[in-house]
Amino acid sequence: MCGLAILIAGGLTVIFYRQIAENLANGVSSYDRVKLFGVIGCVIGLLIMANLHTLVLSLLTDLIFRR
Repeated sequence: MCGLAILIAGGLTVIFYRQIAENLANGVSSYDRVKLFGVIGCVIGLLIMANLHTLVLSLLTDLIFRR
């Protein structure tokens, strides 16, 4: 359920990126940045829904701590 909520929030961010950028960010200069954050949110939501986030986190910890 948490992955679905993150996916919906990311999708809404991608759909309404202009209004979000104008009201919360610096306006036209941050349209692409807000859209990028929405796409990243969608990818993270999909990873959590597919239960692959544990695989990604274990790979990151193996790279950082060199097990």
